[in-house]
Amino acid sequence: MSLTNVLTFQIKDLDGSETSNNISLHLSNSISNELDTKNYIIHKTLLIENTNGRKRTANTKTRAEVRGGGRKPWRQKGTGRARAGSNRSPLWRGGGVSFGPKSKKSIKKINKKEWRISLNSLLIKKQTDIIVINNFDYNSFKTKDFIKQIQNLNIQYSDQIVIVVPTINENLKRGTSNLPNVKLMLANNLNIKKILAAKYIVILKDSLKIIEEMYNV
Repeated sequence: MSLTNVLTFQIKDLDGSETSNNISLHLSNSISNELDTKNYIIHKTLLIENTNGRKRTANTKTRAEVRGGGRKPWRQKGTGRARAGSNRSPLWRGGGVSFGPKSKKSIKKINKKEWRISLNSLLIKKQTDIIVINNFDYNSFKTKDFIKQIQNLNIQYSDQIVIVVPTINENLKRGTSNLPNVKLMLANNLNIKKILAAKYIVILKDSLKIIEEMYNV
């Protein structure tokens, strides 16, 4: 059975004042409202995103991959030394490495329904951190002008902020590029890890319809 949660927000203008208009976001879940269940799914999704985003740069060569070592160092018998077939053996200096790390990338998958349930549960949990605005002023691409706009919303640019937009505006992208704590995100490509870490989630009102259409279970 699908459960529908309705999140209602009061739309704000860029000067920080609340408008008389309310807007609702309908999110459906096919799981119960038990907190433990939702936390488990969010945690599972986060672990998979972290695993898939990890870069494995450590890489060692085995004796087969190390250059050289084709010639037998000395004859098999008669020298009194231990027998040796290659100077690229892991026993030798400059030889290969046994069981060393390899830069193999492992991809873990999560089915779409679980991912959507995780996102919906997270948005419901962070409802009080969400601010819905009409739009940004796109006339300027300067960072100081963007900072002024978010400060009108009682947000400090040093906080972790996620901005959800229906389409990427070039001026907004340039204005936020110098702020490492501000993440610009398309409504049709949300990231659970960034949303979870955010102190404030600023959503343009046109993005809510996209979220509702794309991520309902």
